[in-house]
Amino acid sequence: MPGWPDKRFTDLATVLKGSVPYGAGRRRGRVGAYRSSLIKVKSAPDPGLLGHARVVLDVADVTAPSLAEPRRRWVSVLVWLGVAPFGLWAVLRIWPHDLDFLWVQLVAFTPAVVVVSLVAPLVALVTRRWIALVVAVAVSGMLAAEVLPRAIPGTNTAVSGQPLRVLASNSEVGSVPPEALVGLVAELRPDALALQELTPQAVEGLRTAGLGQALPFYAGEAREGAGGSGIYARFPVKMTNNLDYGGFGQVKATVDRPGGAFDVVSVHPCAPVEKSRHWCWATGLDTLPAPDNTILLGDFNATLDHAGMRQLLNLGYRDAADTTGDGLATTWPVTWDFRGLPIPAVTLDHILVDQRTAVHGFSTHVLPETDHRAVFAVVTTF
Repeated sequence: MPGWPDKRFTDLATVLKGSVPYGAGRRRGRVGAYRSSLIKVKSAPDPGLLGHARVVLDVADVTAPSLAEPRRRWVSVLVWLGVAPFGLWAVLRIWPHDLDFLWVQLVAFTPAVVVVSLVAPLVALVTRRWIALVVAVAVSGMLAAEVLPRAIPGTNTAVSGQPLRVLASNSEVGSVPPEALVGLVAELRPDALALQELTPQAVEGLRTAGLGQALPFYAGEAREGAGGSGIYARFPVKMTNNLDYGGFGQVKATVDRPGGAFDVVSVHPCAPVEKSRHWCWATGLDTLPAPDNTILLGDFNATLDHAGMRQLLNLGYRDAADTTGDGLATTWPVTWDFRGLPIPAVTLDHILVDQRTAVHGFSTHVLPETDHRAVFAVVTTF
């Protein structure tokens, strides 16, 4: 264009460049909706413009949206979907009631969920979702606070008296070889032994194997199937009740030990493997006696994450394993296999004592032909 000075061209180029600068559309936290270089200004000599430069605008397609924006939204959605289930789990875990049959089965695996929940903050960190990271860390911390204290030894009540040694085992419908159980009794020297799923054949087998030499007194109700329950003791024992719900007996007996008698319950509420058994499982736990110099031991079919177990602790019981810092020691299944399905092991077998009882030791022991570990504790009653 005649008479168009170079300065005007320079100003125009500057204006054009400044109107849509490089990287326009890039904002913090999002990928730009347009291509990074939207307008390019080129100059070239043009004889038709009397030696002045001509302006060539190379305009990019400013209307083409980037695919990165929806992709980032989906990443955020997936991150939050990874955090939400653990948050819900943490809330339901502290609920004062076992809400539903399915939840009763799931909540037993809370210790394993604590470990898995650590993936959520890691994913949020890698993807730079900072709010999700804060929430995920809080949720994992909440779950850990509900579980990890079991690995920390608690304080003991100062009690003077003779130590009491107690042992419990689920005999898997009487399948444990009598010689193996008698051998464990000889090793641990318990004053009382509580057996669950005790059958008449098992009682006879234990008699033949010589259990009476170490534990000569017996009270119980052996049955065919999984409903039998019995207590063997070093001292005279008298059966006072059988808390039977759904065909699962829980024998209660008084052991007349020199220096003071104490009560023992061979705990075994029905296993909540089907929805129809939810009531007998819950009732079996609810009807266990208050801790008046009483020891509850056996297969509770529940962990410390079940509301029913926490209610027992609120009554005034303490878990022997939790007191010694062994609360994360698992008892079932021994082989991490349930009906052909691999599952994490959980803690279903417990020894609960009065809070006024001192706990000096706790251990678990494997017996053949049963998927439950036997539990053993040394305590001193008040």
